[in-house]
Amino acid sequence: MEIWHIWIIAAIALFIAEIFTPGFVLACFGIACLISGLVSFFDLGFKIQIVTFSISTLIVFFGIRPLVLKHFYSSQGKIKTNIDALVDKTGLVSEKIDPVATKGRVMVGGEDWRGISVDGTVIEPDKRIVVIGVEGTKLLVKPISEEG
Repeated sequence: MEIWHIWIIAAIALFIAEIFTPGFVLACFGIACLISGLVSFFDLGFKIQIVTFSISTLIVFFGIRPLVLKHFYSSQGKIKTNIDALVDKTGLVSEKIDPVATKGRVMVGGEDWRGISVDGTVIEPDKRIVVIGVEGTKLLVKPISEEG
């Protein structure tokens, strides 16, 4: 078995291991093994193969890896779930929101929540609100203006 065979086998093993690990790290080493295997195929010295492996690992790790991570692990398009899904939703005040008495309830997405006015204003029942945030089991809301 020649040296270039070992480089190729190591590359294949690293690509298989990459399937089970996140982050595109082992694949960077696998690509470097393929390039070193190509250098070895042309009977260049072992020192040149090691230098080629090192340089190509750095190039792939710092050049290609960020692009791959940006493409495959982008945060856009993630579906909001749980309380994150409530932010920016609209609803109706079901019980007067009074910041002084710390009372008030809102209906958002068919569910009844305790509501707190973000700007400290009193919001009357049947007024439309938008959820700004969530604090424990309370929704932080602000009224939607009637003209806009």
